[in-house]
Amino acid sequence: NLFYVMALISINLAIINMVPIPALDGGRLLFIIIESITRRKIPQRIAQSVNTFGFMLIIVLILIVSAHDIFRYLG
Repeated sequence: NLFYVMALISINLAIINMVPIPALDGGRLLFIIIESITRRKIPQRIAQSVNTFGFMLIIVLILIVSAHDIFRYLG
């Protein structure tokens, strides 16, 4: 049972990591696809800004989910 749960968590983490949110690996894959289609590199400043926005999006999502869980536990 323990190995089943560990495998399930690992597979879920891999799937979520490939979502094309810029701060995750899926976002990097999206940048590579865009660069291969346009045949030009994305400027470093733009890539950094998009990654920062994606990271902030992930942090906000974590805060919202955590607050929801806390309020559900208290109420």
